[in-house]
Amino acid sequence: MLDIEDLQTFVEVADAGGVTPAARRLGLSKSVVSRRLARLESDLSVQLVSRTTRGATLTEAGATFREYAARVCAELDLARETILPTGELRGRLRIAAPVSFGATHLAPLLADLAKQHPLLQLQTSFSDHFVDVVNEGFDAAIRIGHLADSNLIARRIGPIFGKLVASPAYIRTHGEPQTPDEIMNHEALCQNAEIWRFIDDRSVITINPRGRFTANNGHALVAAAVAGLGITSLPDFLTDDHVASGALVPIMRRFPVPEAGIYVIRPPGAHPPRKVRVLIEMLIEHFGAPSRP
Repeated sequence: MLDIEDLQTFVEVADAGGVTPAARRLGLSKSVVSRRLARLESDLSVQLVSRTTRGATLTEAGATFREYAARVCAELDLARETILPTGELRGRLRIAAPVSFGATHLAPLLADLAKQHPLLQLQTSFSDHFVDVVNEGFDAAIRIGHLADSNLIARRIGPIFGKLVASPAYIRTHGEPQTPDEIMNHEALCQNAEIWRFIDDRSVITINPRGRFTANNGHALVAAAVAGLGITSLPDFLTDDHVASGALVPIMRRFPVPEAGIYVIRPPGAHPPRKVRVLIEMLIEHFGAPSRP
């Protein structure tokens, strides 16, 4: 009789392209993944995967069997969701989120989710690197701002508001830009090839700011702004405390930053697992404020 864990592991190896990436996606050691794969091949008396130094490729038999195995695993997941008591979740939920938002705003909610569902295994990755949701094996990822086009499924769960800020010292030395065009004469603190957006009546103006200080983390940009290195456009949740203390001041208010969004990104598929649906519902309930305060 075939072991369902062996089937699930084989599907992960097939989709990830090797034992190492599959182990990473499953949160297991490579030896466990290899052992499960070998056991499945032994039970079937056929080689499913051809191992190479570059990873693993499916044999002809493996490619055929993968479709059946994936279907069995999907049906079993659906059956488990159907018979589980209402509200009870189990299995692994792997989530990625930006450091500046995830560690402060998302982590407490995920801790509550784990307390409510003791059979659920939560794995979180807080990084400002945009993860590959599919190839890195994430069930969902949180994105902040404006989304680029992709084949992933996105659900907006709430608004994000931001503003342009600078330190009083920077303004005293360099002055305050009055229009988006004038920003090009200032030191901008941003994330590499970032686009800044501003509202002018009913239209949106976009610029590509320039500066000698860039970072892939919002907290680093806040620190640079407080130090007087330049101006930056960041979400309110990163700058509000510094504005309240006087370390930063809002500038160029005649051209406000348009509302952005908090999004849950998930792999393609019409029916997400119930654990992902519960996550989305929880986040909408917490972050779904209707309008700018």
